[in-house]
Amino acid sequence: MKKVFITGGSGTVGINFIEFNLNKYKIYSYSRNEKAQVALKRAYPRVEIILGSVEDRLNLENVITKIKPDIIIHTAALKHVDSAEKQPLEMVKSNIIGSKNIIDLSKLLNVPITIGISTDKACNPTNLYGYSKSIMEKMFVEANNEKNIFCCTRFGNVVGSNGSVIPFWLNCKKQNKPLPLTSETMTRLMINGKEVANLIEKCILEAEKKSGGFVLSKFMKKVEMNQLAKQISKKIEIIGLRPGEELDENLISYKELRYTRVEKDFIFIENKENPNNKSQLKKPLSSKNAEKMSLSELKDLIKSVQDKMTNTLNY
Repeated sequence: MKKVFITGGSGTVGINFIEFNLNKYKIYSYSRNEKAQVALKRAYPRVEIILGSVEDRLNLENVITKIKPDIIIHTAALKHVDSAEKQPLEMVKSNIIGSKNIIDLSKLLNVPITIGISTDKACNPTNLYGYSKSIMEKMFVEANNEKNIFCCTRFGNVVGSNGSVIPFWLNCKKQNKPLPLTSETMTRLMINGKEVANLIEKCILEAEKKSGGFVLSKFMKKVEMNQLAKQISKKIEIIGLRPGEELDENLISYKELRYTRVEKDFIFIENKENPNNKSQLKKPLSSKNAEKMSLSELKDLIKSVQDKMTNTLNY
């Protein structure tokens, strides 16, 4: 059984991967969040938990040396846009220096596969969080070599993730407060936990073929946030844009099109131009032009988060 070392493993992305792959891998979760790590261990006793930060290179090196993982999934990051804008030094330490530590140690300790978890905010970034993830993507692509495979996944908002909008709005409704909404025209791309796990697993499968140096994404549906809010409550308050926030989000940019390769639902952004025009993505992909979620799908999203808020360690 292969060993998978997940930085930030007790966060939403890590938990989703663990939930759908618990019986396939021996999994180690590395995180500085003690409370979340203990909750993860209680929910999934077979997962080994280790306390530590990706910013602490010495501790990280000691842990990876002992475990000798076959795969590293690097999810640890400072993820909230407004926090990154207010504390850029903390964001740089976690998202850029922490990512460099993972790259350096993966090479030094000869880890076969290392996967970075990115975000749609890395595409045409307009905020510090997005810039940090764009830099991480480029570092991982540059680091790829025949001996150590590096690649990234890029996806939109993970439904029900820690601090995300649906659980926040559900709590607002529970407290009889209005739901704060940036704008009636705001749209977002959303992806559920199973899709997250499948995208990472696809990345692993490609890396096992000794194929790396790419960013892997997939087609996602857009959510009109005003419509989503109305499914939760009639009390909605328009609050305007926060620092670094955008009304719409891009997933694949125009300048990336010639580097793309479409394979069914998956979109590869390669490190060199794709000579086969037929397999390229034909137009940029964003929350403006993506397929829209239906009302029934929105209701299913809300129900899935409500169930997790009752039954899981995320909340």
